[in-house]
Amino acid sequence: MTQSPSKVAIIGGGPAGLMAAQALLPTGAEVHLFDAMPSLGRKFLMAGKSGLNLTHSEPLETFLARFSDASPALPEAIRALDPQALRDWAASLGVETFIGSSGRVFPKDFKAAPLLRAWLRDLRLQGLVTHVRHRWQGWTDEGALLFETPSGRVEIDTGATVLALGGASWPQLGSDASWTTWLEARGVTVSAFRPANCGFDVGWSQHMQMRFAGAPVKSVVLSFDGESHRGEFVITETGVEGSGVYALSAALRDALAEGRDTTLTLDLAPDRSVERLAADLARPRKGQSMANHLRKAAGIEGVKAALLRECLPKESFDDPARLASGIKALPLKLESARPIAEAISSAGGVSFDELDTHFMLKKLPGIFCAGEMLDWEAPTGGYLLTACFATGKAAGLGAAQWLRATA
Repeated sequence: MTQSPSKVAIIGGGPAGLMAAQALLPTGAEVHLFDAMPSLGRKFLMAGKSGLNLTHSEPLETFLARFSDASPALPEAIRALDPQALRDWAASLGVETFIGSSGRVFPKDFKAAPLLRAWLRDLRLQGLVTHVRHRWQGWTDEGALLFETPSGRVEIDTGATVLALGGASWPQLGSDASWTTWLEARGVTVSAFRPANCGFDVGWSQHMQMRFAGAPVKSVVLSFDGESHRGEFVITETGVEGSGVYALSAALRDALAEGRDTTLTLDLAPDRSVERLAADLARPRKGQSMANHLRKAAGIEGVKAALLRECLPKESFDDPARLASGIKALPLKLESARPIAEAISSAGGVSFDELDTHFMLKKLPGIFCAGEMLDWEAPTGGYLLTACFATGKAAGLGAAQWLRATA
């Protein structure tokens, strides 16, 4: 194709890429979106499989603080497309949202598919042209975009390009980080990807693995390195995962990578003091089994009782004070983070130092980046999607400005 100053290529059909198209189309640009997969938004649909957590309703400054060590460019982008603006946008597509008991925001039907269908329909009505099964392979020597397709190699010339290629988690859905090769070859700094919002291996006994894999552990407080979160998690065949673990996963992951002792502390009875537990456990058992005594005296049974037996020495069960201390501060030693392919999201990617204020690569004029391919991380709770949407909009607006400046 010949170069068209008004033509923009967006590579990546997830939330960031689609929001870049949303920002570009009203400017009159000819927008083409390319994706390696047979259909768009696959990771978005998977994220919404158990209920699409679109964003969060907490005060904006609290919301922004969830993005630890983020470049100032990220909160600035989120301020331009904040959680309320996202709810308004969803409503404009006919998708009503509500605030759950945790403050998280969901579509009323909890599903991602209706929102994605309505969004794609709206974008196509505005003129978006989509190309699936187009896997980006970098640039030709002449600077054209190069794609592998079922029909062979295709070269595309454009006035601007938005890269929204995702990170390195869930590669089976398209975000395999293969794009790092093409950017690093052009001198762009890309930080190594690491798992974020991930599970961890523990090294369970066979009994724990066989009997309790899949069991939820509810109403607990998880603590590590001075930070605590009340929530829940799930026992897996290899260890632990779930929202309570994800909230601490960045610190846990980094401690493991540094070779430090990584022991997660669990309070299995957060609504009882250690003194009350010790007193209750000191009552005569009157012939009861320890399992019944724990259940009646401390409210500990099932998977929580199994965790006590897994993590405490046997003699602790003969000493009410030691047992109470174990219930309130159970040490769970972690061995390793689960592979990045299993993680909810990833940390690492294109350094913000490589971008100008419009999310354009300083070393590659006319090339913009957005979404999870940038070097930031946040916990689950609506923060991940919000940042992808917001950086997509910022990159789309940046590309629009570039087209105007170079027309």
